[in-house]
Amino acid sequence: MLNALVTVAAEESTQNPLFPAGYDIIWSAVCFVIIAIVICVVALPRLNKVLDARSAAIEGNIEKADEAQRQAEAALVEYTQQLADARREAGEIREGARVDGKKIVDEARANAVAEADRITVSAHAQIEAERQSAMISLRQDVGSIALDLAGNVIGETMSEDAKAQAVVDRFLAELEASEKAAQ
Repeated sequence: MLNALVTVAAEESTQNPLFPAGYDIIWSAVCFVIIAIVICVVALPRLNKVLDARSAAIEGNIEKADEAQRQAEAALVEYTQQLADARREAGEIREGARVDGKKIVDEARANAVAEADRITVSAHAQIEAERQSAMISLRQDVGSIALDLAGNVIGETMSEDAKAQAVVDRFLAELEASEKAAQ
Protein backbone atom coordinates (compact mmCIF):
# COMPACT_ATOMS: atom_id res chain seq x y z
CA MET A 1 0.00 0.00 0.00
CA LEU A 2 2.75 2.37 0.75
CA ASN A 3 4.30 1.48 -2.52
CA ALA A 4 1.18 2.46 -4.30
CA LEU A 5 1.06 5.85 -2.66
CA VAL A 6 4.66 6.62 -3.52
CA THR A 7 4.02 5.66 -7.09
CA VAL A 8 0.91 7.87 -7.30
CA ALA A 9 2.78 10.79 -5.75
CA ALA A 10 5.61 10.29 -8.15
CA GLU A 11 3.32 10.35 -11.14
CA GLU A 12 1.59 13.53 -10.05
CA SER A 13 4.85 15.34 -9.50
CA THR A 14 6.37 16.59 -12.68
CA GLN A 15 8.50 19.18 -10.99
CA ASN A 16 12.25 18.92 -10.39
CA PRO A 17 12.88 17.68 -6.85
CA LEU A 18 15.91 19.95 -6.45
CA PHE A 19 13.82 23.13 -6.85
CA PRO A 20 11.01 23.82 -4.37
CA ALA A 21 7.58 24.85 -5.43
CA GLY A 22 6.78 28.54 -5.91
CA TYR A 23 4.47 28.82 -2.94
CA ASP A 24 7.21 27.32 -0.68
CA ILE A 25 9.65 29.98 -1.86
CA ILE A 26 7.14 32.80 -1.16
CA TRP A 27 6.20 31.53 2.30
CA SER A 28 9.86 30.95 3.13
CA ALA A 29 10.71 34.50 1.98
CA VAL A 30 7.86 35.98 4.09
CA CYS A 31 9.04 34.03 7.17
CA PHE A 32 12.61 35.06 6.50
CA VAL A 33 11.65 38.75 6.23
CA ILE A 34 9.59 38.58 9.46
CA ILE A 35 12.43 36.86 11.33
CA ALA A 36 14.98 39.33 9.87
CA ILE A 37 12.81 42.32 10.94
CA VAL A 38 12.40 40.87 14.47
CA ILE A 39 16.11 40.21 14.71
CA CYS A 40 17.05 43.69 13.40
CA VAL A 41 14.45 45.57 15.47
CA VAL A 42 14.46 43.59 18.72
CA ALA A 43 17.42 41.23 19.03
CA LEU A 44 20.28 43.25 17.49
CA PRO A 45 19.72 46.42 19.59
CA ARG A 46 19.52 44.32 22.75
CA LEU A 47 22.58 42.33 21.73
CA ASN A 48 24.48 45.54 20.88
CA LYS A 49 23.38 47.05 24.18
CA VAL A 50 24.65 44.00 26.10
CA LEU A 51 27.90 43.96 24.12
CA ASP A 52 28.41 47.71 24.67
CA ALA A 53 27.76 47.31 28.41
CA ARG A 54 30.16 44.40 28.55
CA SER A 55 32.79 46.36 26.59
CA ALA A 56 32.38 49.34 28.91
CA ALA A 57 32.64 47.08 31.95
CA ILE A 58 35.78 45.48 30.57
CA GLU A 59 37.30 48.88 29.79
CA GLY A 60 36.31 50.12 33.26
CA ASN A 61 37.85 47.06 34.85
CA ILE A 62 41.00 47.57 32.78
CA GLU A 63 41.16 51.21 33.92
CA LYS A 64 40.58 50.11 37.52
CA ALA A 65 43.29 47.49 37.18
CA ASP A 66 45.67 50.08 35.70
CA GLU A 67 44.85 52.49 38.54
CA ALA A 68 45.34 49.73 41.09
CA GLN A 69 48.65 48.88 39.42
CA ARG A 70 49.76 52.53 39.60
CA GLN A 71 48.70 52.73 43.25
CA ALA A 72 50.54 49.50 44.01
CA GLU A 73 53.67 50.81 42.30
CA ALA A 74 53.38 54.10 44.22
CA ALA A 75 52.88 52.17 47.47
CA LEU A 76 55.92 50.04 46.64
CA VAL A 77 58.04 53.12 45.98
CA GLU A 78 56.80 54.70 49.21
CA TYR A 79 57.42 51.46 51.12
CA THR A 80 60.96 51.14 49.78
CA GLN A 81 61.60 54.81 50.63
CA GLN A 82 60.26 54.29 54.16
CA LEU A 83 62.34 51.14 54.50
CA ALA A 84 65.47 52.98 53.36
CA ASP A 85 64.68 55.84 55.78
CA ALA A 86 64.11 53.36 58.60
CA ARG A 87 67.41 51.60 57.85
CA ARG A 88 69.24 54.92 57.71
CA GLU A 89 67.62 56.03 60.97
CA ALA A 90 68.47 52.70 62.60
CA GLY A 91 72.08 53.15 61.48
CA GLU A 92 72.14 56.65 62.94
CA ILE A 93 70.65 55.36 66.20
CA ARG A 94 73.25 52.57 66.34
CA GLU A 95 76.05 55.02 65.64
CA GLY A 96 74.68 57.41 68.28
CA ALA A 97 74.44 54.57 70.78
CA ARG A 98 78.00 53.52 69.92
CA VAL A 99 79.24 57.09 70.44
CA ASP A 100 77.24 57.41 73.68
CA GLY A 101 78.60 54.08 74.88
CA LYS A 102 82.14 55.19 74.10
CA LYS A 103 81.53 58.44 75.98
CA ILE A 104 80.15 56.53 78.96
CA VAL A 105 83.14 54.17 78.94
CA ASP A 106 85.56 57.10 78.63
CA GLU A 107 83.80 58.96 81.45
CA ALA A 108 83.81 55.84 83.62
CA ARG A 109 87.49 55.29 82.83
CA ALA A 110 88.30 58.94 83.62
CA ASN A 111 86.30 58.70 86.87
CA ALA A 112 88.09 55.46 87.76
CA VAL A 113 91.50 57.00 87.02
CA ALA A 114 90.60 60.11 89.05
CA GLU A 115 89.34 57.96 91.91
CA ALA A 116 92.48 55.80 91.74
CA ASP A 117 94.66 58.93 91.76
CA ARG A 118 92.71 60.34 94.70
CA ILE A 119 93.03 57.05 96.58
CA THR A 120 96.74 56.89 95.73
CA VAL A 121 97.33 60.46 96.92
CA SER A 122 95.31 59.77 100.06
CA ALA A 123 97.25 56.55 100.68
CA HIS A 124 100.59 58.34 100.16
CA ALA A 125 99.50 61.10 102.53
CA GLN A 126 98.39 58.53 105.10
CA ILE A 127 101.63 56.56 104.69
CA GLU A 128 103.64 59.76 105.08
CA ALA A 129 101.67 60.72 108.18
CA GLU A 130 102.14 57.27 109.65
CA ARG A 131 105.84 57.39 108.78
CA GLN A 132 106.19 60.74 110.51
CA SER A 133 104.27 59.44 113.49
CA ALA A 134 106.46 56.34 113.58
CA MET A 135 109.60 58.48 113.28
CA ILE A 136 108.51 60.66 116.18
CA SER A 137 107.58 57.64 118.25
CA LEU A 138 110.80 55.88 117.26
CA ARG A 139 112.85 58.95 118.06
CA GLN A 140 111.37 59.12 121.52
CA ASP A 141 111.76 55.40 122.07
CA VAL A 142 115.33 55.30 120.69
CA GLY A 143 116.21 58.36 122.72
CA SER A 144 114.86 56.93 125.96
CA ILE A 145 116.48 53.53 125.26
CA ALA A 146 119.81 55.21 124.48
CA LEU A 147 119.62 57.27 127.64
CA ASP A 148 118.74 54.21 129.68
CA LEU A 149 121.68 52.30 128.16
CA ALA A 150 124.02 55.22 128.70
CA GLY A 151 122.75 55.51 132.25
CA ASN A 152 123.42 51.82 132.82
CA VAL A 153 126.92 52.19 131.40
CA ILE A 154 127.66 55.28 133.54
CA GLY A 155 125.68 54.16 136.48
CA GLU A 156 123.51 57.27 136.69
CA THR A 157 120.03 58.18 135.53
CA MET A 158 120.12 60.35 132.40
CA SER A 159 116.47 60.44 131.45
CA GLU A 160 115.75 63.76 133.05
CA ASP A 161 118.66 65.66 131.74
CA ALA A 162 117.84 68.14 128.91
CA LYS A 163 121.43 68.03 127.72
CA ALA A 164 121.20 64.30 127.22
CA GLN A 165 117.99 64.75 125.23
CA ALA A 166 119.68 67.33 123.02
CA VAL A 167 122.57 64.93 122.34
CA VAL A 168 120.12 62.20 121.29
CA ASP A 169 118.24 64.60 119.00
CA ARG A 170 121.49 65.77 117.38
CA PHE A 171 122.60 62.17 116.84
CA LEU A 172 119.27 61.23 115.19
CA ALA A 173 119.39 64.36 112.97
CA GLU A 174 122.91 63.42 111.80
CA LEU A 175 121.70 59.90 111.14
CA GLU A 176 118.81 61.18 108.98
CA ALA A 177 121.13 63.51 107.10
CA SER A 178 123.50 60.67 106.30
CA GLU A 179 120.56 58.51 105.03
CA LYS A 180 119.36 61.31 102.75
CA ALA A 181 122.87 61.81 101.41
CA ALA A 182 123.15 58.09 100.67
CA GLN A 183 119.97 58.13 98.60
